[in-house]
Amino acid sequence: MSRALPKYDKRRVAVIGGAAAVLLSGAVIAGSALAGTPAGSDGTTGARTLASPGTITCPDVASRLPAIPASAKAEVDRNLTLLQTQIKEANTRLATTVGQGGPNFVDNAILGPLKDKRASTIGRIAIAIGRVSARPTGLDFLAACTLTR
Repeated sequence: MSRALPKYDKRRVAVIGGAAAVLLSGAVIAGSALAGTPAGSDGTTGARTLASPGTITCPDVASRLPAIPASAKAEVDRNLTLLQTQIKEANTRLATTVGQGGPNFVDNAILGPLKDKRASTIGRIAIAIGRVSARPTGLDFLAACTLTR
């Protein structure tokens, strides 16, 4: 014979069952979130990257320049450093915008503007050298960069 539970016992069963379901759901979610996060050498866990966004690779400008006159060296060096900064910024933008935009997003939003910035900087390098000696020509092709995956 089964006996009927009093009203307060039914509520208690419902509350305990609901609380257990919430705890179990939380444990499953937490376990799923932590699954696949490898421990580092120091025992900490880090986020797992599923796909690398790649790296932006640009031609080396310094190796293609003629001898740089001493009076233009500081300006040329400053612009060569700026070229490296532009690449770092583009790589950061590439990493922070993974999954955004359509199929041409990287070309239109990252590589295109980077090429324009590099072309201007390379032009300033040529002008700095050209103020004191023969201006280098044919450096325009060094502005374009590619995405390496």
